Formats: sequence, structure tokens, C-alpha cells
Amino acid sequence: MNNSGSYLFNQVVFDVVEKVKGEREAVLFARSSTAGGQKFPVHWGGDCDSTYEAMAESLRGGLSLTTSGFGYWSHDIGGFENTATPDVFKRWTAFGLLSSHSRFHGSTSYRVPWEFDQEAVDVARHFTKLKNQLMPYLYRHAVKNHQTGIPMMRPMIFDFPDDPLCETLDRQYMFGDALLVAPIFNEQGLGSYYLPAGKWTHLLTGEVIQGGTWIKESYDYFSLPLFVRENVVLPIGSSDLKPVYNYGADVTLRLYQIVDDAKISVPIYSADAELVKTFDVVREAGRLVIQVDQVGERFNLELVGVSEIEGVSAGEIEQTDRGVKVSVPADVSSVTVTL
Repeated sequence: MNNSGSYLFNQVVFDVVEKVKGEREAVLFARSSTAGGQKFPVHWGGDCDSTYEAMAESLRGGLSLTTSGFGYWSHDIGGFENTATPDVFKRWTAFGLLSSHSRFHGSTSYRVPWEFDQEAVDVARHFTKLKNQLMPYLYRHAVKNHQTGIPMMRPMIFDFPDDPLCETLDRQYMFGDALLVAPIFNEQGLGSYYLPAGKWTHLLTGEVIQGGTWIKESYDYFSLPLFVRENVVLPIGSSDLKPVYNYGADVTLRLYQIVDDAKISVPIYSADAELVKTFDVVREAGRLVIQVDQVGERFNLELVGVSEIEGVSAGEIEQTDRGVKVSVPADVSSVTVTL
């Protein structure tokens, strides 16, 4: 009963919450668990210390948990025991807001950004807005976890099983199938990470790096190694102010290094886990064809790293700091971009 007790305890609490709040609203944020406990369904890594060493240990344990079949894992941002330095707190904030679920929490002090310094507030705001914009992508992977059991955060080897260098990586992870995250674990702000083969684009800067190599470089508090793999269509939501909104309205599809003959499907779910629309992206013969199965809401295309295009069948074209953007009217179901 030593392990089964945690399962039964979590089940009792979950059943009560479900009875009071309803099936779609019931959630239990648990620490102790055992096989099968992932159905309740989210967990965190326990009462770690507030140091870089503990931050790395937390990630290592979390990847072990998700490898064991748990779909959602998180941690106390800034650590639990003692109080983090402002430096550790800011780095942990970036890591925490790039986890499946996020919270500031601790034992001996009030763990809110404004208790550290103004920059900590700015960092928290920066990554909170980023996570809110990523919700169409993240929620899709939450639904996928419910359907398949594939965890939202997972070791590199899950997505790159043929790369032997990914077998032992325990200080970086895939966040869904498109994003690579490598938190920073030192006062020098040095990011040390490995990119598997292929082209990778930094989500925040647009820098493109050829993979198959280890990289070390410095980052300020408002960035970290956060890369999008090639041949990805990343849906970016229209709101950075809250996590729950209409994910399909005015959504922006960012296209990253789409290869010839690619066929990519991008489902968009509502916050109630209902499939509301699906985008299909095909590249062939120097053209990109984007189709959506439900009209009535405008959407945008953003070709990241592309400096110019020959033309588009519908919509308005503009240059952005990331590439070329096309704003598509709400009554259009198919767009062809000539490259």
C-alpha cells in the first residue's frame, strides 16, 4: 500500500473535485503518485531547494516522470525551500513558464516577482505573454496527451530516437513536437545545448542555426535557448493577456523552413477541447497552399525567414521583423503563396 496509497488519496480528492466542479473542470495538482496516477492528471516535482543545482535536478526528475507515462509535469518556480536569489528566480521563471503548467510557490517567503526586483516583474510578464500566445499550440498538445498519452514535455530521445546524442540529454527537452527548450542553470547566463540535425529557428530572435552540433552562448534574462524545428507550422494566438480565449480567431500560422512536398495538418481546439478548425499546409512546385475547413474568422500567415514572395491569391502582404506576413480575410478558405 506504500505506493498505492498515493493513488487512492489522489483519486478520492479528484472524484470530489469532479463532483463539485464537473468533468471538464476537475483537476488535481498532485506530488506523490504511482503508476496510473497520471489520469488525475497533473503533477509537480516536490519541495526542491532554490538553487541552480535543484533546478537542474527538478528537470531531470520531471523528464523521468514524463518518460514513465505522465503527461503533465511542473515545479515550484524559484524553488520551494529557502529563497532564491533574483538571478535564480528570473532564470527559473523562464523555465517555469515554458512548462506544461506554471506556478510561483515557496515555503519561507512570498514567491511573487515584485518581491525580488522590477526586472523579475518584467521577465515574468514577458514569458507569461509568450505562453499565452502559444496556447493554441500548447492546448493542442494537451488534447493529444488526453488522446494518446504522449507527454507535453519529454526527453529529446522521444522525438529524435535515431540520434544517439539525445539518449542522455537531461537539461533540455521538447515542449510539444515543435519546440526545444534548454533552461539556463548558471549565473553567467550561459546556455549550453544540443540541436539535432536540421535547421532550427530561435523563436524569439528568428536566428537560424544548422543542427547536429553543441552550442554555448550567452542569454539575457528575457531569452534562453528556445528553438523551433524545421518543417513546422506553429499557431500563435491573438491574445497575450490571458490563457483562455478564442484560439481560432485571428490566429497566426508561423511557417518555419517548410520543405518541398511537405503536407502539414494544424488542428485548432477551443478551450473546451472541441476541434473548431483544421488548417492544411502543402508545399509543392514553389508554392504554398494553405486551406482551412471552417471560414468566418480571419487568420494570418507568417513566413519566418522569408524576405519576399512573388504573390498571394488572397490577403494583404506586409514585411515584419520575422519575415513576410499575409493577413487573410474571414471568408477565404484557401490561399496560395507563390514563393
